[in-house]
Amino acid sequence: MTVLESAQLLAELEPTVAENLDRHLGTADDWMPHEYVPWSLGRDFADLGGEPWQSAQSSLSPIARTALEVNLLTEDNLPSYHREVDRAFGRDSAWGTWVNRWTAEEGRHAFCIRDYLLVTRGVDPDELERARMETMEVGYATEDKPLLNVCAYVSFQELATRVSHRNTGRFTGEPIAEKLLTRVAKDENLHMIFYRNIVQAALELAPSQTLRAITDEVIDFQMPGSIIPGFSRKAVQMAKAGIYDLRIHHDDIVGPLLRQWRVFELEGLDAEGEQARDELAAAVAALDTEATRFVERREEAAAKKAARQAGQTLTR
Repeated sequence: MTVLESAQLLAELEPTVAENLDRHLGTADDWMPHEYVPWSLGRDFADLGGEPWQSAQSSLSPIARTALEVNLLTEDNLPSYHREVDRAFGRDSAWGTWVNRWTAEEGRHAFCIRDYLLVTRGVDPDELERARMETMEVGYATEDKPLLNVCAYVSFQELATRVSHRNTGRFTGEPIAEKLLTRVAKDENLHMIFYRNIVQAALELAPSQTLRAITDEVIDFQMPGSIIPGFSRKAVQMAKAGIYDLRIHHDDIVGPLLRQWRVFELEGLDAEGEQARDELAAAVAALDTEATRFVERREEAAAKKAARQAGQTLTR
């Protein structure tokens, strides 16, 4: 495999970045985060003579609170993400312009979600702040991933984040929360399209090298929020609730992007590229199998729970 160095890739892909930056700027809405927060519901907390937080004050279910906390803490780590994309993309030309624009847009997400949660007393503010501090002190690092790996990862990650926000909004059953998270999800979708198009151009420029990067990121994919305190437990709760699970990851994230890139129809791959494609096919098949098992176990657990509840009702 002929491997293009980062500097050459940056130069060769820069026209595509510039084109997609212009497309993004022409498409993105200039929305105002403060317009999505019900400020009239706000009141002081204990240190200012108000009421301390209690779970009864929240209209959200425990799972909805967990999902919102995970989504918010993921967005909170923006300084780490900025550092990583700045390292990979640099500050020159359209690449640097995009990094700053993307960072500015992403910054809105944590602001408005936190404001919503504090004003509505949706979550324990003390626990939320402690978790934010711990998450940001750990930070997020890509371990110097190559440029193409970064582009592939953020394509999957932005789409995954979009789906997580969208599904969380629906799950809350709260109209303002759903409106807010739908707006955030729209941003994430536009970001995904930008990165997806860069990967598409990279596949045309260096198909085998890019396919290797895609394969590695599918196999090793982890949500950026995996460093959040208690993430594994919270991710399981969200999966059981159907907010984000392996079936969603396979059907709504991995599958659509691989089809868009037409990875299984690519021509002109060298031996290493073909090997990467074989590994990718195996990884997707394994993910599909694991997702099916998870859904079956979840349905079995739900059926047993329903049967228990029915039995308890009959004995009353």
